Amino acid sequence: MSKTIAVIPGDGIGPEIMKATLRVLDALDCGLSYEFVDAGMVALEKSGDLLPQPTLDAIAKHKVALKGPLTTPVGGGFTSINVTLRRHFDLYANVRPAISFPGTKSRFENIDIITVRENTEGAYLSEGQTLSEDGETAISMVRNTRKGSSRIVRYAFELAVKKGRKKVTAVHKANIIKTASGLFLNVAREIAKEYPQIEFNEMIVDNACMQLVMKPEQFDVIVTTNLFGDILSDLCAGLVGGLGLAPGDNIGTEAAIFEAVHGSAPDIAGKGIANPCALLLAAADMLDHLGMVDKGDKVRNAIRDVMTNDRDSVTPDIGGKGTTDTFGDAIVKRVRA
Repeated sequence: MSKTIAVIPGDGIGPEIMKATLRVLDALDCGLSYEFVDAGMVALEKSGDLLPQPTLDAIAKHKVALKGPLTTPVGGGFTSINVTLRRHFDLYANVRPAISFPGTKSRFENIDIITVRENTEGAYLSEGQTLSEDGETAISMVRNTRKGSSRIVRYAFELAVKKGRKKVTAVHKANIIKTASGLFLNVAREIAKEYPQIEFNEMIVDNACMQLVMKPEQFDVIVTTNLFGDILSDLCAGLVGGLGLAPGDNIGTEAAIFEAVHGSAPDIAGKGIANPCALLLAAADMLDHLGMVDKGDKVRNAIRDVMTNDRDSVTPDIGGKGTTDTFGDAIVKRVRA
């Protein structure tokens, strides 16, 4: 197989972890080639645009992108680059796996939860935002649609089938937000009937948060709306040791962007100690998406092996003494074996 993907190295630690990740992909002999494009502060400094047109063109052309963390300047009217990309390419499904790895400072073991978050509507549409002239009253609309709810719930069930999962939990607040959250829940109930082989349950969001920190093993695939999904996916990342182990997949019908969900960490940029795991796990998900599931699993297994048996090679954030390069070297060695 020969496939070109768009690669956005990103800001801060982005280029360092991207370099390590691409070395692993090359060692796997995936037949991938790369078109490097810019976004974020790097792009702003080069071209005066946070998200230049050539970058959008490359993603549209190749339909798959691997993205390092980006910095959106605070203030100055800049829109989040991630939000812009999701809207531009209609990347409606945000898929966030949370998997336990050995040697992390987490409270639980054997967690394997996938959060499927609706990515394009709900509370983050920023529609109807008004602030009264006296500054006392702020209003923002929440809009869910049957189309948006249907495609995200169906995506979650199809993912469950494809990955051999047993249960899908729809998380909502329909007891209070009876229209917007109620529509989502009703659609979830309807679609669940089409997948009798998958157990379906529903949970109010506040209870879901409590259950996740008390008995996370009861969850398998979670499907929910935009705001709740944003919160729950970070909560799940916290259960397995933090955002350093959290990949994010943004999937649409015409394009898919795979990313590390953590920030650009400018405080450690250039020090060579950034953990590449989140981006490596995103790359593994990308390989699954491209039909190379065995190679995706090889990456995950190599990370697990290094974190279990080669603690000196892993980065300080997960208790090691190594660097981005030593961590990458150890993973490269294992995927080549």
